[in-house]
Amino acid sequence: MTEVQQPMVDRMETRLNSYVGFDTITKQIEAKLLKRGFQFNVIAVGQTGLGKSTLINTIFASHLIDTKGRFEPDEPVRQTTEIQAVSHIVQENNVKLRLNIVDTPGYGDLVNNEGCWDPIIKYIKDQHSAYLRKELTAMRDKYIVDTRIHCCLYFIAPTGHSLKAIDITVMKKLSEVVNVVPVIAKSDSLTLEERELFKERIRAELAHHSIRAYPFDNEENDAEESTLNEAIRNMIPFAVVGSERNVIIDGKPVRGRKNRWGVINVENEQHCEFNYLRNFLTRTHLQDLIETTAQIHYEAFRSKQLLALKESSASKQQQQQQLPPNGA
Repeated sequence: MTEVQQPMVDRMETRLNSYVGFDTITKQIEAKLLKRGFQFNVIAVGQTGLGKSTLINTIFASHLIDTKGRFEPDEPVRQTTEIQAVSHIVQENNVKLRLNIVDTPGYGDLVNNEGCWDPIIKYIKDQHSAYLRKELTAMRDKYIVDTRIHCCLYFIAPTGHSLKAIDITVMKKLSEVVNVVPVIAKSDSLTLEERELFKERIRAELAHHSIRAYPFDNEENDAEESTLNEAIRNMIPFAVVGSERNVIIDGKPVRGRKNRWGVINVENEQHCEFNYLRNFLTRTHLQDLIETTAQIHYEAFRSKQLLALKESSASKQQQQQQLPPNGA
């Protein structure tokens, strides 16, 4: 048998004698990606009245989703957690983003909230399952439509005390299947001192209950990325305020909330951490959220499903072998 020798990998950089042009590959990739567009899927989880819809609309600077709260006394209370998805195509400087927003009205609103998280977990897993089926199809599409959830914004009520039992249970379950980003909703109801103490307690509880909030570090991160991730982990949960309305400050319109004591400017970093959250989701970690979903959460789901399929096939084959032959 002839042994095929593999070429040795030369780690030394070879100098080119003239310009070749392969450095334009990044522009070629960019042109193809811009033509195809990008997909980002986010789910908002939290009790009614915490401003989930408002914050989503504030982040993407457009009215994308309507509130699902009850406004009339005779309006019936939802008896189960509903899953409601809306899709939009938004464009910024020739970059087209297909945005899929999933709301969860009814979550945590009942006296007995046991199992209210099950429809959310099921929906997230169903998106993984749908992608896997398309991936395993013999004549699969060139580009599979990706409905896998890339980010879960988990809304925490601004109690100022500690996490509720439901928050701990649900965030732990969610963190096993999706990138969880916890936020303190309507944080302007807390003083700055109360806010910092609340954030410290939440971080301590997340660590105590082994709840892994996004972002994660990996071996591909350089020093700058690791430093940024550490800074974000030290800031989580983001204390945010959302507003779709403009108020006038010093003659200039800003997005904010006006009350009898003054104006909360949502984009003023001294008032809340909205800017940090928006920049984190859209300007520094958007691609990593997508990649982490595929490489960690979906890959774990895929491996588990394929292993179960293999074991089921082996079990059926063994049962068939144990059957007596025809006519015996």
